[in-house]
Amino acid sequence: MDLQIREGTPEDAATIAGFNTAIAMETERLRLDPATAAAGVRTLLGRPELGRYMVAEADGQLVGQLMITYEWSDWRNGLCWWIQSVYVRPDWRRHGVFRALYRHVEQLAQATPGVRGIRLYVEQANERAMAAYRDLGMRPSGHVVYEVDWAPQHP
Repeated sequence: MDLQIREGTPEDAATIAGFNTAIAMETERLRLDPATAAAGVRTLLGRPELGRYMVAEADGQLVGQLMITYEWSDWRNGLCWWIQSVYVRPDWRRHGVFRALYRHVEQLAQATPGVRGIRLYVEQANERAMAAYRDLGMRPSGHVVYEVDWAPQHP
């Protein structure tokens, strides 16, 4: 398997948006508006201060992705990187794609001054994802995420 990990580019936007709609349906049974998802991807790709995508490529095709966003921690006087929008194509699961993406991000974070750690959140019922995160050395933080969502309702 010749897997390359690289930063996502505007040329990847359509595939990333497609992966994002697949994630939402698979993990939350949520149907995203494709136009909104595509616009969200394009916005992030054009505004690196908001975050960035890392993609896994094999044989010229994207087979996985994750998004990094940033949170300032006053307690740590530094940034925490949040991993979001994790997706690996079903035919590429159990082949080390997420592990390669995660290790790449971990190395980048450790090499970036001021980054204090990596976080992510996961659906409570997604046992397979939680097992993968534990296998990489991540542990539950003890926090529970609450939200208020003003986004338009999904169809």
